[in-house]
Amino acid sequence: MAIKGCGIIASNKIIKFAENMNDIVDQWLEESAGELVARTAANSRVDTGQTKGSYDYAVDKDEKQAIVGSNLENAIWEEFGTGEYALEGKGRKGGWTYKNPKYGIHGDMREFIHTYGKTPNRPMVRAFNDAEDKIVKRIRSLLKDLGVGDE
Repeated sequence: MAIKGCGIIASNKIIKFAENMNDIVDQWLEESAGELVARTAANSRVDTGQTKGSYDYAVDKDEKQAIVGSNLENAIWEEFGTGEYALEGKGRKGGWTYKNPKYGIHGDMREFIHTYGKTPNRPMVRAFNDAEDKIVKRIRSLLKDLGVGDE
């Protein structure tokens, strides 16, 4: 009977440990995603500030994953470039002309813009590379507080 009782106590400790582990992973995902959003925004080019302010994150606690990104098309262009500057040479060649949305005065030399594309700025990749060590140290610290990890 005593052995059975010890098994119940051990099971309760394992359940409590697993709950604490889940809480720590959820906390870490939230913190890490927030850090990546802040760094991505800081790395973004600013013209209107719209793209910079569009980065956000979502945490799926069931799947134990965080997704960081933007819902704006320009964020894709910022990350991968466009035209002749697109990563891996996959952009349009020869350039193109478009009507400048900032100017519309007929005859203004700035009314039309010719471009060969936008160079990739890689704000998300740079954010991850800059934050990776900090993010890894944070999960190690949280796990150590739980009694797991490097001794």
